[in-house]
Amino acid sequence: MAQAENFLDLPLEEVLGDRFGRYSKYIIQERALPDARDGLKPVQRRILYAMNEEKNTYDKNFRKAAKTVGTVIGNYHPHGDSSVYDAMVRLSQDWKVRNSLVEMHGNNGSIDGDPPAAMRYTEARLSRIASEMLRDIGKETVDFIPNFDDTITEPVVLPAKYPNLLVNGSTGISAGYATDIPPHNLGEVIDAVIKKIDKPAVTVDELMRVMKGPDFPTGGIIQGVDGIRQAYETGKGKIVVRGNASIEDMRGDRQQIVIDEIPYDVNKANMVKKMDEMRIDRKVEGIAEVRDETDRTGLRVVIELKRGASSEGVLNYLYKNTDLQVTYNFNMVAIYDKTPKLLSLQQILDSYIVHQKEIITRQTTFDLNKAKDRSHIVEGLIKAVSILDELIATIRASKDKQDAKKRIINQYEFSEKQAEAIVMLQLYRLTNTDVTSLEQEAEELKKEINKLEKLLSSEKNLLQHIKKELRQIKKTFADDRKTDIENEIEALTFDIEVTVASEDVVVSATRDGYVKRTSIRSYGASNGEDFGIKDDDHLVGLFEVNTTDHILLFTNKGKYIYLPIHELPDIRWKDIGQHISNLVSIDRDERIIQTIPVRTFKDGAYLVFFTKNGMVKRSELALYKAQRYSKALIALNLKGDDEVVDVFQTKGNSDVFIGSNKGFGLWYHESEISVVGQRAAGVKAIKLKADEYVVNGQVFDEVSNPSIVVVTQRGAAKRMTLREFEKSSRANRGLIMLRELKTKPHRLKGLYIAGDNDTISFKTSKDEKHSIFPLELSVSDRYSNGSFVVDSDNQGEVIEVWKEPIYEKPFEE
Repeated sequence: MAQAENFLDLPLEEVLGDRFGRYSKYIIQERALPDARDGLKPVQRRILYAMNEEKNTYDKNFRKAAKTVGTVIGNYHPHGDSSVYDAMVRLSQDWKVRNSLVEMHGNNGSIDGDPPAAMRYTEARLSRIASEMLRDIGKETVDFIPNFDDTITEPVVLPAKYPNLLVNGSTGISAGYATDIPPHNLGEVIDAVIKKIDKPAVTVDELMRVMKGPDFPTGGIIQGVDGIRQAYETGKGKIVVRGNASIEDMRGDRQQIVIDEIPYDVNKANMVKKMDEMRIDRKVEGIAEVRDETDRTGLRVVIELKRGASSEGVLNYLYKNTDLQVTYNFNMVAIYDKTPKLLSLQQILDSYIVHQKEIITRQTTFDLNKAKDRSHIVEGLIKAVSILDELIATIRASKDKQDAKKRIINQYEFSEKQAEAIVMLQLYRLTNTDVTSLEQEAEELKKEINKLEKLLSSEKNLLQHIKKELRQIKKTFADDRKTDIENEIEALTFDIEVTVASEDVVVSATRDGYVKRTSIRSYGASNGEDFGIKDDDHLVGLFEVNTTDHILLFTNKGKYIYLPIHELPDIRWKDIGQHISNLVSIDRDERIIQTIPVRTFKDGAYLVFFTKNGMVKRSELALYKAQRYSKALIALNLKGDDEVVDVFQTKGNSDVFIGSNKGFGLWYHESEISVVGQRAAGVKAIKLKADEYVVNGQVFDEVSNPSIVVVTQRGAAKRMTLREFEKSSRANRGLIMLRELKTKPHRLKGLYIAGDNDTISFKTSKDEKHSIFPLELSVSDRYSNGSFVVDSDNQGEVIEVWKEPIYEKPFEE
């Protein structure tokens, strides 16, 4: 008969939830998180206990690591040998743990992340301080539970005669929990425990007077006392850890940065590699060479600088961009009362003190019972010696040992244990001297029993004993702090010169968005001719600037693009530049209308914007300094279908001139335009009628008495002087600049303030390009239409007018 199949029909969520819940409980309690009492994870506890049981201690010879790993796996920890060996190695690495619990002979890895030698090659033993973790484990101080196969027992927790959780810290990731507890200085932690015993309500600030903060085995500098305080109060906090670096002078007026300590848990080889990559990729200027000179005398990384490099700037850049400075996040989670819990410093100390009270109580009780048992036997032996002859006669008359014991108990009122001791007595113990030594022992045992009973009689005595033991450990093992602590987190600043090679270059930008930087050599070789540009495109900016400067590109859609010059592609003068969309994201139909180079975003400089629908806006230049510039940023708020027609940088005391397509020109002072924020829309610039729009706005200094040049759609151009106009105020109608014709009236297509060297170009609807030199035009009054430059009937109407940019050095004083 076929066996009945027994299946359970259960919902998947229930099964998954149950299984994952069990798995999580195992991971949390039995693998990844340390116990708050002894600061050990199960695998670490088992390694230490197994080594202790095997007498593999600091006062004996080293033993093959593989033998210990075998014992741990066979007796206590049925997992992979690599997980056990790795845990054992970590306990020996003096750059990971503050006080090593295992001593190792052979290659136990390195701060560069090199793997340790295989366990068949290395040898290990418990360190001296590890014996303090296990001291008195044989005195029933801790509970034992059966191991995985019920053949022997293992401890639930170690006696831990010093606060190992804080001293060596811990790090681990389990299911739903992670822990990061930094190492501390043994002496300071013991002082904190003693302070907590003396004053249970002690504050974190008071504790921090003795226990200043973490003390990493790799030294370094901690910044941010507030972060430490917060971590001690709540269990979570953030500090900055940086390596120890100094600047040394070298021959030939050069300097080098020498690093002799790096932050905790940083892989030195990776850090050095990253620094060297920065040198190769020229992300930081001024580094000549990066060398790792670490040897058996100690850690040493040397960064040799070029002549004239800013050593402070380079160092700050390295702090900011490499692992020479890292953030350490406290997350003090440990198993507390069989449950994972985020613990404050006070809770960790309390947990340890409660643990020690239990350990000392159990240890004392064990010693007391042992002393009482011995005292009872010694009492019996002393009495036995006084009636020795009768006893011998009784024993000789007995049939066997059992009968002898029975007679002794019945005849002389000895207890079972005393009778056993008497019959087992060796003959040499019956000498006269032995009675004296027995009486002496009885006296000593009496004192011992009194002492132990006194210790157990009050909590005060118990705590005094704990403090005494801790002070002894501090005296034996404590050493000086390795990590310095600084109150504030230093803001890292460095000039752009640190990251960019300072070099003068030529920068060009075109209306269609092609930008490039060109070496002065390449520009000079072609004498400024043969500029690489597409046929229907034209230049809007041409400057000689430095790679440490910036350029702002303004678009017709009210956006601006912030570009550090050094990030522009380096392209020959004769080649077409790179399209701006390769550097930042912009709309397909967006045009560049103006370029403004900036050296410093200083106060007292303004940007003035003119829009097609008759708005003007003035904002401080400083607002346009951008931290993130991967996309086009908003320069001003445009309403509806409005567009920006021009942008200017001013010092706040210029004049503005605005011209409309119907030929009205308005002139007033910049101060009439109120200063507004970056995203604001601005104010009304000129009063417009229906079908009228602003052709252009210009900015100038009145002193220069400039020429105003206009070009109409019919191909007429004329030049006027400012004297033709009256200075007015903002938002007025302005004065007429063209004579109104009944048929084919002239309409403005371009308006510019022109100087001696300016060239104005325009394009017609038949794709013809023409240029005029404004100062060759005779001066006209406001009521004329100027003179024809092209015949619009044959050559097409003028559709676009622009002023050719002149090669300029904007920052030359």
